[in-house]
Amino acid sequence: MSSREHKDKIWGYIEDIKVGMLVSEDGEDLRARPMHIVQDKYDGTIWFYTKKSAEKVSEMQDKHRVCLTFCNHDDGVHVSLSGFAHLTQNKMLIDKYWNPFVEAWFDGGKDSDDVALLEIKVYKGEHWDSEDNKFVQLYEIAKANVTDENPDLGENEKFG
Repeated sequence: MSSREHKDKIWGYIEDIKVGMLVSEDGEDLRARPMHIVQDKYDGTIWFYTKKSAEKVSEMQDKHRVCLTFCNHDDGVHVSLSGFAHLTQNKMLIDKYWNPFVEAWFDGGKDSDDVALLEIKVYKGEHWDSEDNKFVQLYEIAKANVTDENPDLGENEKFG
């Protein structure tokens, strides 16, 4: 849904954050939980390990649209990605992304019947990047209040 250049830009924002909040529907409610990215590049798909028996998996059976959010307050970066979730137990993919961090969550190791990957195919998103420090941001807000103009708080871009 976006160019290679834009995918690289998104990856540049989220690669060091590593943990995003995965939002799914639980009945009529929205539910979020932290998930750790396992890949080393972004091509429009985000990968997370999960237990096949986890509640989030059943939440995504009928309504598989999800939202991922990433935030780095220190750098002023915020990313929101909307996508379709799909569960896979593809052994080649499980082997590809397996690492000691992941192994700590699965007692039976990567051959456990409960090990699965959650594939999120991103179809749209938005990011905000404010490189200015808090003082500059406060100045921009104060100036906007006086001039009736919108504050310039950095870059904001939608895609998809």
